[in-house]
Amino acid sequence: MDRPWLPCYEPNVPETIPYPDIPLFEFLKTSATRFPDKTALSFYGKEMTYRELDEATNQFANALKALGIQKGDCVGIMLPNVPQCVIAYYGVLKLGAVAVMTNPLYVSSEIQVQMADSGAKTIIALDFFYPRIEAVLKETQLENIILTSVRDALPWLLSLLYPLKAKREGQWVKIHKVPPIYDMKTLMNSASDSPLDVGVTPDDLAILQYTGGTTGVPKGVMLSHRNLVVNAIQCRNWMPSLEEGKERFLSVIPFFHVYGMSTCMNMGIYLGATLLLQARFPFIRKCNGNSKRLQEENWLKGMGFQKHRP
Repeated sequence: MDRPWLPCYEPNVPETIPYPDIPLFEFLKTSATRFPDKTALSFYGKEMTYRELDEATNQFANALKALGIQKGDCVGIMLPNVPQCVIAYYGVLKLGAVAVMTNPLYVSSEIQVQMADSGAKTIIALDFFYPRIEAVLKETQLENIILTSVRDALPWLLSLLYPLKAKREGQWVKIHKVPPIYDMKTLMNSASDSPLDVGVTPDDLAILQYTGGTTGVPKGVMLSHRNLVVNAIQCRNWMPSLEEGKERFLSVIPFFHVYGMSTCMNMGIYLGATLLLQARFPFIRKCNGNSKRLQEENWLKGMGFQKHRP
């Protein structure tokens, strides 16, 4: 068979690739074994290693199981690029459940369409998204609402100052977290970090990725673990200069979008890269990624605080 496109490939890009017969979360387990002390996630200076991320996703998978979520159940994830998004995503997959990635900018009617169509009984979201979810609970099958806060992912100093920023931006809400409303951190703290074995296969459904709905109601695209594994490995081989265990990915493109999910989160985890998470496009134009102090100072400036020098 003639393949006229091959001469257009960049040097060292292979013509064909073998693909492992594994579920997607094996990427994380492998990187945690190969690079246990390598920083996996960095969020405004607070870091999580691959060992810690693997254990956290095990905890979340066990927490979901304790709530009655089973293999094959759909779980909504309505989070920006914060550490909890990666934890929730891989925790859901380790349980054999199906991740339904939901745009955090959706209004209530759009949330209702996606949750009702997928049949999701559980959703994970930031706490200040709750009013939009609460408005459509009766029109969905949602039974469990797991809430988390940006504050939980920040270094101690920024976590102390976060309420001021959140109140200024109208993102501070007080929610009485009693069932069916749960706190993600509390659930994880009471769960085991032992890995689950629920018999997830490469051909099992991993995510329902909804289209943009530009020509009608969004459609849920069914993607298997194999689909996502192949896509991430293809992306990695298209960029052969990337080095395993050494890369740093500036993770601004949203993980709830399939592009960011595959080319940044999944491929980054596959490579053992450090994901520098940005919940939204950063307000800083220059930042030394190696300086936690500079990151914190820029974050404070964005809140309106100024550093006074003698």
